[in-house]
Amino acid sequence: MRGKDKDTARSSPLVPTAVGETIARHDWAATTCGCGRSAEHLEDTLWHAAEGHPAAFHALEGHVFTRPRLWPPAPAACAVLMAVWAAGPPRLATREALLRTLLALLTSEDDGTAYEAGLYGQCAAYVRAGLPELTGELAGRPGSPTAAYADGILDIIRLCA
Repeated sequence: MRGKDKDTARSSPLVPTAVGETIARHDWAATTCGCGRSAEHLEDTLWHAAEGHPAAFHALEGHVFTRPRLWPPAPAACAVLMAVWAAGPPRLATREALLRTLLALLTSEDDGTAYEAGLYGQCAAYVRAGLPELTGELAGRPGSPTAAYADGILDIIRLCA
């Protein structure tokens, strides 16, 4: 939520403008969450994730995905996660939580057909667009947990190509 007045844009000194714009771009209220309510409550969770709170990434489970299933807000949430990644999350714990969440999204079942991009296909498209940044994580921290998560994500994306 953007505060009590929906016309008031939310901001945080910890969240890059591009990430805030990505959150604001989606109609969360019109999307049904995995918990059965409107996905509007995910805006707060995604702002917390963008601010670098690792627990916020874990809080997406049950709302954006429940293994092995993706829920309708998954593509929009994935777009936000990739925007956070592109902005360069500052803390190691944040990077690991973000990559672990992306890996969970990509290890969920595809709900589309051969002729459409289902929730999974849409998530994979957002991740594919951020491959240069993910590849940089492998080169910058070989052998680290973040590199292992990035490597897993890259392997899945390559298998789906």
